[in-house]
Amino acid sequence: MTESVLARSPARRWPLATAATVCLLSFAAFWVAQRLAHVNMLDVMVYRAEGETLRAGGDLYAMRATSANLAMTYPPFAAVLFAPLTLVGVPLMRTLATAGNLLLVVALVQLSLQLVRPALSRPGARADLWRTTLWVAAIAVWCEPVWTTLRYGQINLLIAVAVLWDLTRREGSRWAGLGIGLATAVKLTPGLFVVLLLAAGLFLWRRDRTMNQWLRTAFTATGVFLGTTLAMALFLPADSKKFWTQTLFETGRVGHAEETANQSISGVLARLMHTDAPGLWWVAAAALLGGAAMVVAVRAAVRGDRAVAVIVTAFTALMISPISWSHHWVWCVPLLILLYDRTTRFWPVTGVVALAFASFALWWVPHDPGRPELDQNAGQMLLSAVYPLTATAVFAGYLLARRRAAAGADPAGPDASVRASVETPGPREAPRATAQAVAKE
Repeated sequence: MTESVLARSPARRWPLATAATVCLLSFAAFWVAQRLAHVNMLDVMVYRAEGETLRAGGDLYAMRATSANLAMTYPPFAAVLFAPLTLVGVPLMRTLATAGNLLLVVALVQLSLQLVRPALSRPGARADLWRTTLWVAAIAVWCEPVWTTLRYGQINLLIAVAVLWDLTRREGSRWAGLGIGLATAVKLTPGLFVVLLLAAGLFLWRRDRTMNQWLRTAFTATGVFLGTTLAMALFLPADSKKFWTQTLFETGRVGHAEETANQSISGVLARLMHTDAPGLWWVAAAALLGGAAMVVAVRAAVRGDRAVAVIVTAFTALMISPISWSHHWVWCVPLLILLYDRTTRFWPVTGVVALAFASFALWWVPHDPGRPELDQNAGQMLLSAVYPLTATAVFAGYLLARRRAAAGADPAGPDASVRASVETPGPREAPRATAQAVAKE
């Protein structure tokens, strides 16, 4: 077993104060860059309008906001969550939204580190955890999904943090499932994590006939989601009925499928077929890829590799959703941490994947009003499919490494580090070498 790359990262040799200073300087530069780019924070303005409509007793799904005439697309509970935005003025709201998202970047990085390398959660490793968190956050804030999330004032970081908070709780935690349940009540796509939890939990239950953490978390998440949704049905009956019987199925109100910002399978097929309605082709592709990917995720969970299970599930949700805007792909942060930690001799893989998410390549193609994406050439199609193609390549590489490991490749050969990476134990089975290295600090 090879020692964790994170356990011997150069960041561990720097004082915590240095890491904090670098992170603050990076965030300050980011803030200035966003102001110079005249970001409009369009989505947080829509969220504010939803809160105002709720307080005024209006129809949430008839509301239109901003010069872009944007509508509400989330379940009614989201409007309750956004109501506090109406309590402050717009300039202060934008400032608070930016500051809050920057703090969420730090939280996302730290939870991702705990997911990938649970030994860093131990009391004696807290200084290492914070040092590494601040160094990584200083870099991660500049990737395109994070930049665009803050540009629009989106809630993607909040959703990811809520999910990862659940999935990094200690064994037996009663609160695990709360974050996923609330996240699903705000935005339905996190519900795929409940599928992972249930499938893995049921498999383990059939094997051991004992209640396990996967099932407990799944039941809690389901209960929180159902409880929140039923409360909204009582509190906002008209809006709830309209969402669950009508708005939920109006995918067109979110945007056009072929837009370059749509980095899902649906978007790729729409641009490939020069249509805004890929129809059954998307359904078939999503079902095929989604089913195969979830099998991979469940097997990883049962094997004890929680990090792979969670990240594969996150990327599956992004791929099969009708619309996955580029800023939804903030899950690239835990993916890059996982790749850096496990590809010890193949570090260029991490660099290539990082470049895909930091290059802004999808915006190099025509995307002005007029829907030019319907007439893309082959090169433009490749650029505007950069995230799905990257995710597919990572999936394929992982499966190939697993296959070679199962075939018993030569331990001294070039596949040794990859085999060690895919066989890295789950969160309760951190390698002894890593634990000892952390303890020494």
